[in-house]
Amino acid sequence: MRTAMKEEAGTEKEYLNQLCEEVRSLIHDYHIEESREKICEAMKDYPDAAEPHNLFGILMEKQGCHISAMKHFRAAWSLDPTFLPARKNIDNYGGFSRPGEAAYTMDDCRTDEKKERCKIEYDENGVGHVVKRKQNDKSGFFGF
Repeated sequence: MRTAMKEEAGTEKEYLNQLCEEVRSLIHDYHIEESREKICEAMKDYPDAAEPHNLFGILMEKQGCHISAMKHFRAAWSLDPTFLPARKNIDNYGGFSRPGEAAYTMDDCRTDEKKERCKIEYDENGVGHVVKRKQNDKSGFFGF
């Protein structure tokens, strides 16, 4: 049974990305049963895809079913070890600290470029010295 969204999307990846965004919106608006139906249909249609399991894990976590959520995050990660949202959700919900936002798509896993915390500067004798960044230094670095 192909839905209109499947026919519009074209490829499997496009459909799964659209599904992730649609489920994000549904969960945000507390349409839990509709979310569950869409995710379960995707699991049936794409049994080897990581996205539906990750989405089901998010849904379970929102409903307070932590153990079930972690099982689905691990299933998603096992199906596709390159699917970063599953790994991020495992780290996010598996720790002792307060969890951050759920990762639905790869866009949710993008990090800002890491700031350089230290670098090596070489003196006139060719000896390298570690230079750390100082928080209030406008140039960004100070030497030891």
